Amino acid sequence: MPRNNASPLIIASRGSALALTQSRWVAERLMRVHKDLDVIIEEIRTSGDIKQKQSLQAIGGKGAFTKELEDALLAKRCDIAVHSLKDLPTTLPPGLKIVCTPRREDVSDLLILREKQPVNEMIDDPFALLPKGATVGSSSLRRRAQIMARRPDLKVIEFRGNVDSRLRKLGEGKADAILLALAGVKRLGFFKKGRVQDRFDCFVLTPQHWLPMVGQGALAIEARTFDKRVAKLLAPLHDAGTFAAVSAERAFLRTLNAGCSAPLGAYAQSTESNTLTLRGAIYAPDGSLKIEVSGKGGIDAPDALGNKLARKAIKEGAAKLL
Repeated sequence: MPRNNASPLIIASRGSALALTQSRWVAERLMRVHKDLDVIIEEIRTSGDIKQKQSLQAIGGKGAFTKELEDALLAKRCDIAVHSLKDLPTTLPPGLKIVCTPRREDVSDLLILREKQPVNEMIDDPFALLPKGATVGSSSLRRRAQIMARRPDLKVIEFRGNVDSRLRKLGEGKADAILLALAGVKRLGFFKKGRVQDRFDCFVLTPQHWLPMVGQGALAIEARTFDKRVAKLLAPLHDAGTFAAVSAERAFLRTLNAGCSAPLGAYAQSTESNTLTLRGAIYAPDGSLKIEVSGKGGIDAPDALGNKLARKAIKEGAAKLL
């Protein structure tokens, strides 16, 4: 039974386990804050979900996971769309905007190994556990470049699919290791006591030594630009520090004129002193070269910081690597 006679809030979501988990998280918090609100989740298949046998580059990059949801928003078939922010292109369709970014989850990547490791102490470089010529599954050019910089002998193979399907393929022996965003593994409840699904050994690759993708770990709630009702409903879920950080990262990516699947990483953090720090890097696809930049700016001007560091990277030759 609906809880009231007012119009329900309709969420557009991809149908993957992770996407639905994220959309349900948003729905539950909205209904917790707004006691009389009804929320409906509408599953929508995207071209990225349908064309899983093709590379991301071949089907249009990360935008392949968002276009159909945005079409539903523009057609007013839904009120909001919940995205993993890393999947959302830096330029949105006219009439749409990111209305809310909840508090960010861990931004780290996770290296997951198929074979159990007899490890009883801290490992400085978990890639050293892989034998020469081992296969690592990943569809990310950023991850590929960082792997090649550490271990040029490893073979990086195309590995697409949802989190659960990638883990299944790993268990079937289709790769010796895979890389996933820790945030998604955590949200699905797969990461417990330092292991994944109580089956695979794994190692967290922190941003101090392994740069994440732009927007990694954050959710983006997209809505129509002038929908005041939706903006008011979402306001309690919004985290300003997260929004500033991801805005700086996205400005860095946008000014470089690079797509979400480009071989680059970036990570911004806000501090208690209203300062924003940003570190970004652009890689040669084979890992042989890296251009890294970093800087600080005001939390109220995140785009300016991202733009400034992107221009600095361009002066240092970043365009040749993209």
